[in-house]
This record gives sequence, C-alpha cells and structure tokens, in this order.
Amino acid sequence: MSSASDIRQAFLDYFARNGHSVVESSPLVPRNDPTLMFTNAGMVQFKNVFTGQEKRPYTRAATSQKCVRAGGKHNDLDNVGYTARHHTFFEMLGNFSFGDYFKDDAIPLAWNLITKEYGLPKDKLWVTVYHDDDQAFDIWKKIGVAEDRIVRIATSDNFWAMGDTGPCGPCSEIFYDHGDKIWGGPPGSPEADGDRYIEIWNLVFMQFEQVSKDERIALPKPSIDTGMGLERITAVMQGRHDNYDIDLMRSLIEASADIAHVAADGDHKVSHRVIADHLRSSCFLIADGVLPSNEGRGYVLRRIMRRAMRHAQLMGCREPLMYRLVPALVSAMGRAYPELGRAESLIAETLKLEETRFKQTLDRGLKLLDEATAGMSKGDMLPGETAFRLYDTYGFPLDLTQDALRPRGISVNLDGFQAAMAAQKAEARKAWAGSGEAATEKVWFEIKEETGATEFLGYDTEVAEGVVSAIVVGGQPVAQAAAGSEVAILLNQTPFYAESGGQVGDTGLIVTAGGAKVQVADTQKKLGLLHVHVGTVTEGTLKTGDMATLTVDHARRSAIRANHSATHLLHAALRRRLGDHVTQKGSLVSPDRFRFDISHPKALTPAEAAAVEAEVNDIVRQNDAVTTRLMTPDEAIAAGAMALFGEKYGDEVRVLAMGKQDDGRDYSVELCGGTHVKRTGDIGLFKIVGEGAVAAGVRRIEALTGEAARSYFAEQESTLQAAADALKVQPREVPQRLAALLEDRRKLEREISELRKQLATGGGAGGPQVKDVNGIKFAARRLDGVPAKDLRGMVDALKKEIGSGVVALTSVADGKVAVVVGVSADLTAKLNAADLVKLATPLIGGQGGGGRPDFAQGGGADPAGAEKALDAIADSIGKAA
Repeated sequence: MSSASDIRQAFLDYFARNGHSVVESSPLVPRNDPTLMFTNAGMVQFKNVFTGQEKRPYTRAATSQKCVRAGGKHNDLDNVGYTARHHTFFEMLGNFSFGDYFKDDAIPLAWNLITKEYGLPKDKLWVTVYHDDDQAFDIWKKIGVAEDRIVRIATSDNFWAMGDTGPCGPCSEIFYDHGDKIWGGPPGSPEADGDRYIEIWNLVFMQFEQVSKDERIALPKPSIDTGMGLERITAVMQGRHDNYDIDLMRSLIEASADIAHVAADGDHKVSHRVIADHLRSSCFLIADGVLPSNEGRGYVLRRIMRRAMRHAQLMGCREPLMYRLVPALVSAMGRAYPELGRAESLIAETLKLEETRFKQTLDRGLKLLDEATAGMSKGDMLPGETAFRLYDTYGFPLDLTQDALRPRGISVNLDGFQAAMAAQKAEARKAWAGSGEAATEKVWFEIKEETGATEFLGYDTEVAEGVVSAIVVGGQPVAQAAAGSEVAILLNQTPFYAESGGQVGDTGLIVTAGGAKVQVADTQKKLGLLHVHVGTVTEGTLKTGDMATLTVDHARRSAIRANHSATHLLHAALRRRLGDHVTQKGSLVSPDRFRFDISHPKALTPAEAAAVEAEVNDIVRQNDAVTTRLMTPDEAIAAGAMALFGEKYGDEVRVLAMGKQDDGRDYSVELCGGTHVKRTGDIGLFKIVGEGAVAAGVRRIEALTGEAARSYFAEQESTLQAAADALKVQPREVPQRLAALLEDRRKLEREISELRKQLATGGGAGGPQVKDVNGIKFAARRLDGVPAKDLRGMVDALKKEIGSGVVALTSVADGKVAVVVGVSADLTAKLNAADLVKLATPLIGGQGGGGRPDFAQGGGADPAGAEKALDAIADSIGKAA
C-alpha cells in the first residue's frame, strides 16, 4: 500500500466494508453552494444533506473529493511551490454520517484505519479535542491513546461551524510526529507552529445548531464530517515530510523536468513544484467545465495557468510546456478520475492555446516591467498606477507582476493599484452612453460594474444554487419584490442559458431560502455578460442577497439541445449535398422546432431534401459523443470549423464536433456557445417539415427532432391510413390514387372552363348581348360564378367574334366582383380600355383598376354594382362615338 492510488483505494474500501456508500467526487464548481468559488472540502456536496434540505438513499458515505483552493476566502496560490504542504489542488478523503453513527463509532473507525489498515505506529500519533468535549476525550482514552497525547484545544481551530448560523460542533484532529529531526512541538504547545507535528485528519462532530449569535441548541440527529488530505497521509505512509516528494507529485515533477530538460531538484525546484501543482488544478478545472476568461472562475483558472507558464519561462522554456504534461497526469490520476481522460483533448488544446497567447503578453510585460523598475532596489515599491497600466493596457496580471518582482525584493503599492482600478471604472461609467433602450441598459451597466459577469454553469448542469445579486422592476433596481411582481433577476451564477446565437433563453423556477418563488419565463443576455432571468414572483418576497436554488425546465432544455445539435448536422449535410456555397444565414432554435436559413439560389428538390434528411439521421444513429474544444476563432476556422451567423466571439471559442465521416474525420465542426446533446443519439429523430424562400438567394428549412418528429410521423401515418380507408386502397397505393384523382380534377376544371367560354360567347340566351352604340358594337354580359382568371380568355374570344367593337364582362364569384374590358385595335385611338375600367370599378366597390388601351381589368366587393358598371361603360362609349 505504498502508492497514493493504493492509499486512496484502501480508504474507500475500508469504509465500504463498514457500511458506507462510496460516492463519486462532486465537480470543482459547487452546484449547491454559490458562496464558494470552488469545492474546497469533502463536505461541500453534502451540505444540503446535513441541513436537512436534501435526502440521499444512504445515511453514511465515503469519498475522495477533488478540491481547489485558489480564489476567494480559501486562496493558497501564492504559497504553492515554496512550502511543503500548500496546494491549489488536493484530494480530501472523508467519511460522513448523516444522523447515523456519532463519536462512539467515528473515533474507532478512524483509529483502526490509521493504525491497522495503514499500519502507522501508535507512538507517532497525537490527537486533539475541543476543550470541553469530555465525551471525545474519554473515547480516545478508551481505545488506547495515552492521556498525555490527547490535547484539549480551546480555540476555534477545534470547533467547526458552517456559517454564522446552522450546523456546528467540536472537532478532533489526528497529528503525526515526523520526528525530532524537524523543529516543532505538539499541538497546543508554544512550538506548535513548527513542522514536526502535522495534522493528517480532522473529525468534525456536528452536534449543535447555531440558531443565533447567542443561542445554540442540540441537533436531533448528530452527524459526522471528516477530512484527511490524500497528499499528507501519502507523505506519512511513504516516509516523506514534503507532499511534493510523494509518488503522485514526483511523477509530474519528473515529467516536467524531462520535457523542459531542467533538473527536478536543482535551481528550478520551486518552478517544477508550481508546474506540477498548477497542472493538476488547471486540468481538473477544465475537465469540470471551467475555461479561462477575464471574469470569475475563468479568471482564477487563467491566473493558475499563467503562474505555471511564468515558471516554465523562468526555466528557459521557449515553447509551450504545460499541454505536453497532460498525458502524464492522465496516466497518474485518470483511473480514479475518468473525466480527465474524457476531456484530455480539450485540456491539451486549452493549455496550448493559453500558453501560446500568454507568451506574447509575458514577453511584452516583462520588458515594460524591467523598464519601470530600472534603478529600484530591494525594499522599494512599484507604484500602483504602473502595475495597473501593465494590467489594463498590456494584459499583465497583478499577481504576475508581484511574482516577477519577488526575487528582487520589490513589492507593489496595492492601494495605488486599487485606486487606479476604481478611477478607471468611474471613467467608464461616465463615458458609457448606452444602446437600444438606453435607460434600461444603463441600469444593467451599473449593476455589471458592481457584480461582474454571471458565471454560467449550464453546460454541465440544469440545477444549481446562486445568490440574488440584483432585482430590477420596471427598469429600476429594487431591494425586494413582492408576490405578483414582474421582475428581472441577476444571480452570481446560473444554469439558465441566456438567449443568443439563435437559441432561445431557458425557462424554469427559482426558489429562495426565504421561501420566495419566481417562475422564469425567459432568460436574456445583457451587455454580453449578464444572464438576466425574466419572470414573475409567484410566492413570498424576493430579496437581494437571498440564497436561491435555480432549476431549468428539463424537458424544454432537452428539446432545445436536440434541436440545436441537429442544426449543426443539418448544416454539414446541406454543404455535403448542395455544395460549399451553403452557409448559415440565421436560425431560431426553440423547444418545439427549429428553423435554419441558408444561402442557396433555388428550392431543394424532394430528392435533395430526402437525401439530407437521411444523412442527418445516419449521424444521429451513430450515437457519437459530442466533444468540446477551446481555440481562437481564427485557428478554429482554419481547422475547418464553421462560424455561426450572429454569434459574437471573444479571444477563445468553444468548438463543437459531432459525428464521424467514413474516413474517421469529424462530420460537423462548428464554433458555438449554445447547449448541446452529449451524444448524437440524444437527438432521437430528425425530420424536415418545411422549405421555402425568405429572401433572394436565401432558403428557410424548418425541421423537428425527437418526440416532435415522432409525433409528426405518427400524424402523417394516421392521415395516410384515413386516406387509404376513404379511397378503399392500401396505404402504399394512396399517392398513386391521389395523383390520378388530381389529374381527373384538373381535366374536369379544363372542361368546365371551356364550357363557360362557350356559354359566354355562344350568343342567344346564353351569350352576351351585342348592341350598337352610336355605330360601335358593344358586347356585354354579367357572368356569375366564373373565376376572374377565366374572363380574359372570354374577352379575347368575343373580340375575334365581333371583329370591331368593345367587349365588357363582369363576374361575381367567391364574394368578389371583377370587371374586364377589351377594345379592338381599330378603336383604341378614341376608346381606352383602361379608362373604361377605371370608370366602372368604383361602381362595384373597388378602386382604380387598369391595363392597356386594348385590355384592362378591375375588381371590387359590391355585386349590386355589376349591371351598373356595364351601363356606365355603354354610356361612355356612346359619348366617345
């Protein structure tokens, strides 16, 4: 049991044998504690279980929890590399009881593991208890620990609390004595700060609830929460005093030394340690969905990555180093944490991209820093304004400025830095003019200045907790909103996707710890950084500062994901079938269907649409995993990725790949910030239901996926069967039978049209009345039920029949009245058909009308004026003659 992996597994196996459920590590981004930057302890994922808000199917658990302490209250970043036990990333072994067992079992379980399973000598172990915890003292004494090795501690070091209120209780810590070769005294002694006695395990006895500052009551079901750092216990088990000397860390340090061609334990020992530690935190954060950015968690990740990259530069590395170490980490930890292997390509590309871009920033910043500090000596202080200019103008982070100056003993005036930062924000507020609805946008600009960007968690989860940071009602910020209020809410983090890139915003429910409920009807993006939840307070009073649980409408989000991923596959299929000229011109991705606009000069033929549909469904059936990578936009497009219409891209972009071609290459590769399925099979089924023109050279395709597509097919099948029953044929014969019926109908319509023409031109009682108007032949007739489109042919036929003269026909059909006039060529000099129609049209309730001198037509809606129109035309002919 010498390796870190063996020690981890032995811990989990031991507690599994003792009735504990082995629970997977939760992600590094907490889903249930928005006050934390990162998961920093094993109990974080069980927080709501301890408070009674959540029930699990087990009452005792054991975990190996991945943790990061590099931002917010828990920030060990600056110490990493210079001490024996500081890490940004570490693993916390823990066992937990949720109202099941308590001290009587927890203490023996810990002691037996340490002394029997791990075989540590009892004479090397010390324990501490809270000063008035006689129960714990007696249990330790009962299992064989000498009284002089049980130390009572009266400080908060041995009393744990979840917060100002909530569960709390005394602690009991186990220490290991590394021997008198190292300075330091046992816990509680004046030399306790030395490194000889090292805490390896902390047992928290959660037995009280802090109701208020002055009131504490006993919990009805006391619980257990323990934490033992894997790196620390491994160092003890492997006879090491330094965590960086254990096998797990040494494998990474030696990989760094091998690739950099710099000795592991020489002058650059600290740099190798920084790289090994920061490699772990960077890779695990990326695997859990955090990508480098200039805000929030992404900014902390960028700081970690860049600090390691700075140390690579100090060792003389001129080419990216970090990404080349990823296989060593996957080899060392991928078995325990398979997410590393699944995200290996994303991790490597992200590290390489960041290091390549950072090298330019670093070279420029160091040069400017050298110029700014020329002549400075140890103990001097760099002006804060200079440090801010390096940060703001040249992208050189403050912590790197401090790190670069540390070897020379030069510090930075932090007050001056913060003052320069505040001055810049004030100028930005003054200069900002707004856009669109300026008043509303101004509110969000001011809120953004206070809160920063929203942390979006929705790529990995549909449920998370957040803190209400702003409420806007009627365009104005408010401290609270009562039931019935229409609100726009901002939280520090959210799983709700805000509308962008054609994808509609999420809907769902927000419930605060104070009992308020908000039905979210939409999520909009403001200023490109804020995810604003628009909805109605349905219960209670919503207040800023409230802790809230956010739940995205799962069914709706799933349908949107399927539709969005289908647009990518449709895009690829269209380009393959129709040509590379096809590019996206717009889209709308909603839960019930999607539309996709493309550049294409003509309609898709039925055969083309069927081929595209079949190809997309082939890729869906592959059930291939959808992968995400991070690149610069230029690199992504150069690698064949398609950029989506209307999407705004930053320095880094998410590149989505899905499906496989016959040669193994990715089928679809696109830049996209939307939410997508995990595997293509999650799309279920794809069906094109509409295709048409929306502008010159632009076609719109409408399509369905999943259940909507299945329902569409079911409806089509039902309709087909009904048609087959009505026609008394088999369903497969319906198209042929319908075609025959349609041809029969068209034939009958042609015959009817011919009969009408004969009726109109045949004379006698059925034909037109031809009379002489001052020497001009005038053929006129009202024809009810004859479509207007048939009148022109009748006019032409009558003109031929009478030779020289005027023909006027009116028709009343489908509630509309038409008037058509024809004038023979020899009479157009004195009689204009267009003028005659304009005279007649008002009498049938219309306006205007027109045409040529020999033919014109008009329309109206008053059947009573049909005969009057003909009389008016006759009068006009008489006057002209």
